[in-house]
Amino acid sequence: MNKDRLIAWIQKTYNVEPEYLWRKYPNYAVFRHGHNGKWFALVMDVEKSKLGLAGTGKVDILDVKEDPGLIIEMVKHSGFYPAYHMNKENWISVALDGTIDDDKIASMVKTSYALTSK
Repeated sequence: MNKDRLIAWIQKTYNVEPEYLWRKYPNYAVFRHGHNGKWFALVMDVEKSKLGLAGTGKVDILDVKEDPGLIIEMVKHSGFYPAYHMNKENWISVALDGTIDDDKIASMVKTSYALTSK
């Protein structure tokens, strides 16, 4: 799932609009609950080096909250990284470059939404 499709899917599924909070980072889209204001997803484009990837340029990623026990295993696989800009124990970054299938990304957003809704 690419960034644009993901943003459209989140808007439709959760009836929320992305918030662009930082002038310095105009492509960073935050999604939060209407009832408690908590973030459940963050879509960004970051330098590959920030994720420990080789090469130059940026990559689109999604940050979501996940079960800490699962994060430990997930980051061992391609397309998953310790969370960029978030608590690495409770959040994970997911590449939006086709490495991870759409159903898995959607499932992770659903999990994050549930974990942050309390």
